[in-house]
Amino acid sequence: MPDQLPVVVVGAGIAGLTLSLCLARAGIQVTLLEKAERLREVGAGLQLSPNASSILIDLGLGPALDATGVRPEAVAIRDSASGEVVTRMPLGGVMMDRYGAPYIVIHRADLQATLRDAVMNEPRVTLHLGAEITSIRQFKDTVEVQATRGGKSSTYTGSVLVGADGVRSMVRQKVLAGGPAVYTGRTAWRATFQASDWHGALDLRKETGLWMGPRAHLVHYAIDAGREINLIAAVDDDWIEDDWDVPGSKLQIRDAFADWPAQVRELIDKPDIWRKWALCGAPSNTPWVRERAVLIGDAVHGMLPFVAQGGAMAIEDARVLASLLAAEDDRSIEERLSTFVSLRKPRTDKVMAMARRNGSIYHLDGLSAKARNMVMRLAGPERLLDALDWIYGWTPVES
Repeated sequence: MPDQLPVVVVGAGIAGLTLSLCLARAGIQVTLLEKAERLREVGAGLQLSPNASSILIDLGLGPALDATGVRPEAVAIRDSASGEVVTRMPLGGVMMDRYGAPYIVIHRADLQATLRDAVMNEPRVTLHLGAEITSIRQFKDTVEVQATRGGKSSTYTGSVLVGADGVRSMVRQKVLAGGPAVYTGRTAWRATFQASDWHGALDLRKETGLWMGPRAHLVHYAIDAGREINLIAAVDDDWIEDDWDVPGSKLQIRDAFADWPAQVRELIDKPDIWRKWALCGAPSNTPWVRERAVLIGDAVHGMLPFVAQGGAMAIEDARVLASLLAAEDDRSIEERLSTFVSLRKPRTDKVMAMARRNGSIYHLDGLSAKARNMVMRLAGPERLLDALDWIYGWTPVES
């Protein structure tokens, strides 16, 4: 990298931690700023397809991922009207054979803890928790971030500023003049329960499940080394709450799935505590780069979770940006950031479009749903995998 100053990363979520680790392993100093006093991942489960798990394994995190994650054998796609399996797409060994890396489902907190521990062991990364940013300025050759910690003001100077601070990114709005997060018209209900409490016919530990129905769908899979079951129910809905993450009423989620098959109703009834999230994204015209500032992950391409690629795209961003910043050539910082956008934006745009399309397909009703089911059955597992090759088979291009 042409400058020897640290890269300043704002946000210590999955995107920021992965980027910090990638940069450190490439020999670059990192200043990582996080406004929270302690790292606490919101949400519950996360799916790591081979395009993401391969990056984390290359960073040496494979044993930690296997210690807390689960490698499901398949994803079973079911219709809410009949309760029958429409198709079953193999995961497990097929992922290894086809893409050379596993498909892993894991608790977000476990992944964040794994990344945090790795970052804390990197002498090139300095993590500052409780850092409330008060100003960001860009100069010809540097960026300067002022933040207060414990009532004291500090200045952090770097060569590049990376906004990895999520869909409600402060860096996007304050530095790149991007807009606020936009509600998508979907609400995600999330909950977990102990796997030992389940006595139904579904094999929740070995299979990921996707149930499709009118104006809603349900996903379930095992986390915490198979000890917990993670539930995500996505519902077409208006958002009238004051905050974006609020406790959910069990009566309300029960009512939303009252007409679904008995197994779904039983799953919905298992957790005692539900939370609901407003599914939001960054505005479509969000700029990725301004001078020496760049956005990654949800800060620039927050997407609907209907391809299970939000976390994966952030991990890919981190790997590509670190590689570009570490490359030993004569390109300026601005040229490297421009290349980053040219490599990443077409792909993330395509993934976001697929997520929007899947959201519509999953929520079909009546004759349209029957036609969808027939198409999926006729396609079969192999053609479903073929359609995902461009996502799961991605590998970073060194540029």
